Amino acid sequence: MNLSSIMSRQVAELQHTVSLSLMKTQMATQAAQAVVMLQDMKEASHPHKGTVIDQKG
Repeated sequence: MNLSSIMSRQVAELQHTVSLSLMKTQMATQAAQAVVMLQDMKEASHPHKGTVIDQKG
């Protein structure tokens, strides 16, 4: 093997490693955002509840 092919292989491995690292970071961020979204959905109030009062009689 010559030096050029060794360096080329190392660059390809580094690119792969960086790509995997970025993907893991993005997945962790998306998971955290999904948890926050689900918690916010639990806390959201009903849009019509308590805004209209029926008066009969």
